[in-house]
Amino acid sequence: MMKRLVIFGNNYQQDDPARVWALLEHLRNHGLEIAVERQYLHYLSQDRVGYPLDEFDADKVPEADMALSLGGDGTFLTTAMWVSRQGMPILGINMGHLGYLTTGHLDKNSNIIEEVLAGNYRIEERTMLQVESDTVDIPHPWALNEVAILRHDTSSMLDMETRLRSHTLTTYRGDGLIVSTPTGSTAYNMSVGGPILEPTTSCLVLSPISPHSLTMRPLVVRDDSIIVVRTHTRATHYEVSIDGEVTLCPTGSQLTIRRADHCARVVQLAGNNFASTLRQKLLWGTDQR
Repeated sequence: MMKRLVIFGNNYQQDDPARVWALLEHLRNHGLEIAVERQYLHYLSQDRVGYPLDEFDADKVPEADMALSLGGDGTFLTTAMWVSRQGMPILGINMGHLGYLTTGHLDKNSNIIEEVLAGNYRIEERTMLQVESDTVDIPHPWALNEVAILRHDTSSMLDMETRLRSHTLTTYRGDGLIVSTPTGSTAYNMSVGGPILEPTTSCLVLSPISPHSLTMRPLVVRDDSIIVVRTHTRATHYEVSIDGEVTLCPTGSQLTIRRADHCARVVQLAGNNFASTLRQKLLWGTDQR
């Protein structure tokens, strides 16, 4: 039986905060204990002062039965970064635009909370990536969507010497390289022409960004693969984007990318499935004339 929830959100939502307060009151009326991430609670408190709720720092998430992510895909990715190592299930409620990773939208006809409280949901385990650098400390080295190697403040091409499971694969030359999970296959990977993967499959995708050679195509590999990339450029640094969190690495440095030893546990309502999500949120295969 669910007793306690932790709640994450962002400070850039277009929705009226009163709708969030109504949700919080609805949860409390169901007898649930609630704790809200400190910065998000301070944002909400501009609309209501003195409302008694527990708060916590994002890097010290208390034990709970489930995490609620109130926002879009960016909020969901941030929530996964903070709670996935605890094995905590994540329920995404869309307060933004597309909300591809979220379960549903918060509106007057929404029954998401009732369905979850009734146990009408399943948990999907999603592969996450872990990144290590031989030169810099990466503060948040886990990604649910992708790790992207990118140019930094320059038009100079990157040379990315890549090894796969200890064997030389190739040197990618171009604007960058994306290593994507199946969950992230519909994100940055898809925008550069990479394949769409069912999110629970056991594989990863390497997709070059604007490759110098037309023969460099996206490559699907096993998810137990260890991918080592040493990047050279005429600039002094290049960027490593881990689900949007950017770290600068010096040219000539090496990254090791592998499957993390934990996964993200994503809550899906009973009626949700991969095919319907593609059709409804990406308009996949539909006539858009």
